Amino acid sequence: MTGAGQLSIVGLGPGGPAHRTRAAEDAVRAAEVVVGYRSYLAQCADLTGSHQVLVPGAMGAEQQRAVDAVHAATDGHRVALVSSGDAGIYGMASLALCTVAGLAAESRPAVHLVPGITAATAAGALLGAPLARDFACLTLSDLLAPWEAVEARLRAVAAADLVLALYNPRSAGRPWQLGRARDVLLEHRPADTAAGLVTDAGRGGERVEVTTLAAMDATAVGMRTVVIIGASGTQRLGDWMVTARSLAEVAS
Repeated sequence: MTGAGQLSIVGLGPGGPAHRTRAAEDAVRAAEVVVGYRSYLAQCADLTGSHQVLVPGAMGAEQQRAVDAVHAATDGHRVALVSSGDAGIYGMASLALCTVAGLAAESRPAVHLVPGITAATAAGALLGAPLARDFACLTLSDLLAPWEAVEARLRAVAAADLVLALYNPRSAGRPWQLGRARDVLLEHRPADTAAGLVTDAGRGGERVEVTTLAAMDATAVGMRTVVIIGASGTQRLGDWMVTARSLAEVAS
C-alpha cells in the first residue's frame, strides 16, 4: 500500500533539451512540486511554470533535498526530484530511495525512476566510441570517501585494462587528485594511451579534446569535465577515440 502522492526521480541528461528523454520531460511537467539543486532547476526551467512549487537546494545539501522531496510526496503531491545526467549514477536516487524505505509501508509514496543520459555516455559520443567494450566509471571526489579508497579502486581499474571514465576529476578545492590519478595510470599504461577531455557536454561552451595520457593537461580540467582514459584496445583515429569490440582484435 502506498500513500496518495507520487515521487518521480528524474535524470535530466547532460545539458540541453536535445538530450532529455520524453519521459523526463513528462515527469517534470506533471509534477506539482519540483525539487533540485538550483542549476538543475534552471536546466529544466522550460518545463516548469507558475502552477508549480519549485524547491531549490544548495550544493552539499543532497540529503535535505531527498527528505524535502519524499515529505512532499507523502503529503499527497506529485513530486519530481531532478538530477543532471542519470539520477541513479552519482545522483539523487539512492538517497531518495533510502529515505522512502525508512518510512512505514503505509506511508510510502509511489516511486518512479526516470533514467537519463549520463556524463560518461554523453562524453563518449562526442569522442567517438571509447566505451565500446568493458569500462568503469570512477569519481575522483574524496568528499564521500577517503582518498586511499579512491586510489585503491583506481589502481584496480588500471591493472584490469578497462577504459575508464573519470567523474568529478578536479576542482578548486581538489586540484591535485587528477594529476595523481594520471601518475597511477601511467604505472600500468603506455604514455601514448588515448585520453579524451569533454567539458560541458551538450551545453553552451562544449569543449572536446583528444590527447594522450602523458600529455593530458590536468590544469585544463574542471568539475564539468569528464575524462576518458583508453585501454589497450583503444586507438586514436583522427579526432576519434575508438575501442575495439573484440579482444581478438586487440590481440592481433
